[in-house]
Amino acid sequence: MALVLEALLEILRRPTVGAVFMELFLFLGPLWIAVLVGLVVGWVWKPKWATLGREKADDSEATSKAWSSSWSSLLVPADGLSKLAETEAKAVTIEDLVYLCKLVEVKDGGPAWIPMMDRSMGNMRYKAWRRDQQIGPPQYRSSTVFEDATPELVRDLFWDDQFRSKWDDMLIYSSTLEECPTTGTMVVQWIRKFPFFCSDREYIIGRRIWESGRKYYCVTKGVRSTSVPRRNKPRRVDLYYSSWCIRAVESKRGDGQLTACEVLLFHYEDMGIPWEIAKLGVRQGMWGCVKKIEPGLRAYQIARQSGAQLSRSAFMAQINSKINPNFLRSMGTTSDDNSEVIEASESPEKQLGRNIPKFLLIGGAVALACTLDRGLLTKAVIFGIARRFGKLGR
Repeated sequence: MALVLEALLEILRRPTVGAVFMELFLFLGPLWIAVLVGLVVGWVWKPKWATLGREKADDSEATSKAWSSSWSSLLVPADGLSKLAETEAKAVTIEDLVYLCKLVEVKDGGPAWIPMMDRSMGNMRYKAWRRDQQIGPPQYRSSTVFEDATPELVRDLFWDDQFRSKWDDMLIYSSTLEECPTTGTMVVQWIRKFPFFCSDREYIIGRRIWESGRKYYCVTKGVRSTSVPRRNKPRRVDLYYSSWCIRAVESKRGDGQLTACEVLLFHYEDMGIPWEIAKLGVRQGMWGCVKKIEPGLRAYQIARQSGAQLSRSAFMAQINSKINPNFLRSMGTTSDDNSEVIEASESPEKQLGRNIPKFLLIGGAVALACTLDRGLLTKAVIFGIARRFGKLGR
């Protein structure tokens, strides 16, 4: 028996692939257990910070009454889209354009935007904000500036579902359900990949582009459709809004030339997970997703310059409804609402410490300390971090 134990110990001492995997298992096992326990406890216990805010699809009528008028207009039935050429597109309407314009001009009357992130890489700079409404999931606003890019190219990039899979690894399936050759309105089906502890999510999205000069207002939002039956998996996301304004801006080189392109994005959705957990996930994964856009855009530039054939969705992106800037002003997008873009706020660390229960932080720190007793980090450092978060929570 002693010889067997000695042999096993000798194998573990050797720098083999098996030993490496054994080390990784011993290293990561308790961490994953702590994470899963935290998620399960958060889901079952339902503390105040983890308000689910989810409504069943069958209760959509009761839910819509609770939303404000601007929110309830985002869930518009997509029935009858085969007649889009005869009438105004019902999936995405002029009211959606007005709503987006108010968001762009910060005239929607909503809460102040809280700064989240300010980063840059190469020829791209990214800023992000967040705000919490009294009703509904957290909302996000971002500004992404690409150097040496035209608004038209960026518009086509975000509409091109076929090329998107080259830079957006969350999109695993896309299909066009309806399209209007007159207005450019489309209804598409997306399936997006979620982390292992969540099922994939399905989206039925209505989208349309309006053009004012070289400024493009691109609206995409969740719509209802009877053509695609609802299934248990992937889970369908009903409340979804992701729209942006694309416009030429001055280059950071300071030469006065409008050779850069800014994308102002406004996004929110009810993914079916607690919103506080979703906010934490967005914060942690935001930059990792955003920084993939820059190489994707440059690859798209090269493909277009080489004369690559346009995909059907990229072709539809070029069918835009023309609007006059005076029309937007007449629709009230330049009202005197007093929204602010930036608000003095607590640091992200304070918000994180306050929103996560202390026992999860301390428990996670204990698991981490017991796991990392291999010369990588000392227990003193780990418990010091736990105490710091505990103080922030108070």
